[in-house]
Amino acid sequence: MAYNHNQSFFLLLLVTLLLTSSYAIQAEARRLLEVTIPELPKPELPHLPEIPTLPKPEFPEIPKPVFPEIPKPELPTFPKPELPTLPKLEIPVIPKPELPTLPKPEIPQVPKKP
Repeated sequence: MAYNHNQSFFLLLLVTLLLTSSYAIQAEARRLLEVTIPELPKPELPHLPEIPTLPKPEFPEIPKPVFPEIPKPELPTFPKPELPTLPKLEIPVIPKPELPTLPKPEIPQVPKKP
């Protein structure tokens, strides 16, 4: 039985906390709307001295090396391998199955009511 009382106590505590926290947020928001913040002067940045630009370094031009021409190697030609021919397989002819003919069923006549 103590468990049921404990559960209801926590439910009551949760509802109370939710109600008080929402009221406090509304009150703080109202206070923020009423308060005026004084405008502060914008600070001026100190003047920095200009950085001198460095001259672009000039590198001496390097001549391109001349490579001797290398002869291309000749590859020997290989004969193409021939595949052996396989004998053609003969597929036996299977006769089509025929459905047996069934006699036509006789439907009895329904007697007519006079």
